[in-house]
Amino acid sequence: MKALLSSLQTLPVSTASTDVNKTKSLDITRRSSIGFGSSVILSSFLVNFCSPSSTLPSFRSAIALQQKDELQLEEDRVVQLFQETSPSVVSIQDLELSKNPKSTSSELMLVDGEYAKVEGTGSGFVWDKFGHIVTNYHVVAKLATDTSGLHRCKVSLFDAKGNGFYREGKMVGCDPAYDLAVLKVDVEGFELKPVVLGTSHDLRVGQSCFAIGNPYGFEDTLTTGVVSGLGREIPSPNGRAIRGAIQTDAAINSGNSGGPLMNSFGHVIGVNTATFTRKGTGLSSGVNFAIPIDTVVRTVPYLIVYGTPYSNRF
Repeated sequence: MKALLSSLQTLPVSTASTDVNKTKSLDITRRSSIGFGSSVILSSFLVNFCSPSSTLPSFRSAIALQQKDELQLEEDRVVQLFQETSPSVVSIQDLELSKNPKSTSSELMLVDGEYAKVEGTGSGFVWDKFGHIVTNYHVVAKLATDTSGLHRCKVSLFDAKGNGFYREGKMVGCDPAYDLAVLKVDVEGFELKPVVLGTSHDLRVGQSCFAIGNPYGFEDTLTTGVVSGLGREIPSPNGRAIRGAIQTDAAINSGNSGGPLMNSFGHVIGVNTATFTRKGTGLSSGVNFAIPIDTVVRTVPYLIVYGTPYSNRF
């Protein structure tokens, strides 16, 4: 502006007859100067506002930080879920004694090796503080049908304080039609942490779910997935159909059977039971099934009290 005024000041003075033209010229020049100055200010503002080297990086950083926080929160939530629920999950070993059980102590009989060999492994969960353990019937079928007296079930579990111990699991009741069984362990001196039961009638496809068990003997294994389908039909050990099964893509392998399938709150929504395997490989296909917890809640109390399902008592 000063430069423009200086240039105007250096212009030669015209005669009186050109005063009107001079005034008009000065007015136009001032307007041009004001317009030019406003354009410079606006251009400067737009450059500063839209410059990718200033605002956008900070905006992107804020988004990235928010996404990182959300991922961290999700990760922490899953870690906390596992820490709170895993003490309620047990490992079950089906043992076959190699010697007469009367000739050795019950504790020695549960040690695989010289006195017993492992015939199979599975999972289960603590039903109540009295030591009742829920699992699949097919996990303990040899014990349930044992006529030789040489089969035992070794249950490895944790108390509420996180102390690990193992006990012999005694058969309380079973229902092959729903592939369910209840064991009982002596918990004298220990306080167990039972699972929190959820519901399965209100499940939705797409919900997150979590399975904890002992696949191939690897204890306390957590797998995650979603509810892939509802109302499925799977075969039971006695050949009947189990209706209303939950389908999930959370990995379920040999040794997971009998363990809990949980929702995002850590509430049990099903009992992991079966998986389709690729022929000749034994590997999970990602199509896995769990018995809905609503069915379990209707069945287990009868097994605890009577040892048999309701349908078998009439």
